Amino acid sequence: MRTTEILPNGVKIIDAQFLLNAYLNGIFPMADGRNGEIHWFSPEHRGIIPLDGLNVSRSLRQTIRKRIFETRIDFDFESTIRSCAEREEVWISETIVQSYLHLHRLGFAHSVECWSGNMLAGGLYGVAIGGAFFGESMFSRNKDASKVALVALVERLNEQGFILLDTQYVTPHLSTLGCVEIPKLEYLDRLKVAVECQCNF
Repeated sequence: MRTTEILPNGVKIIDAQFLLNAYLNGIFPMADGRNGEIHWFSPEHRGIIPLDGLNVSRSLRQTIRKRIFETRIDFDFESTIRSCAEREEVWISETIVQSYLHLHRLGFAHSVECWSGNMLAGGLYGVAIGGAFFGESMFSRNKDASKVALVALVERLNEQGFILLDTQYVTPHLSTLGCVEIPKLEYLDRLKVAVECQCNF
C-alpha cells in the first residue's frame, strides 16, 4: 500500500487510505517539527475521555451559560488546524495540514470551533471513523475557548451515538477535564468495537 499521494495541485500528502487504516489499528502520525519527517505512534498507554465522564467545572459552566462564544462545526477547518500549529514546538507540519485538509474534504476530519464575533477564539480538530473520534489538537486564543469546544464535541458525540473519544495522550490540561489513561490492549479492544458502529458526525 502506498504511503503518500500527490494531489492535483502537486501537494504531497499522506495517502488517505493509509492514514485511515493507521487509525483503525491504533496508530497516528506526528511530524518532527514544522518541516520534519512524519513519524508513527502507538503508545503503550492511551488517553481517552469517557463520554459520560467529562469534567465541566463550575466556572466553565458559567462561561457556557453566558454564551460568550458561538460554537460552529466544520465552518473553517483549515483555520482551525493552522491555529493549532501556531506554537513554538509543533508536530503539525504542512504535510500534516494538507493531509487532514484532504481527509476533511473526504468527510473524515472535522473541527469544532468557538467564535467571538468574526474572530476564531479557539477550537479543536480530529478524525471520525464509525463511533470513534480521534482528537488531534486544540488551541485557545481566549480563556476557556478550547474547553467550550471540547464540551460541544462531547455533546455532539453523545447525540450521534459515538462510544470512544481518543486523546492519544493524557496531559495535565486534559486530566482536569476527565481524561484518563488505559492500557494499549484495552484501547484496541474498545477501538475495534467503536469503529464498527454506524455513526455520522
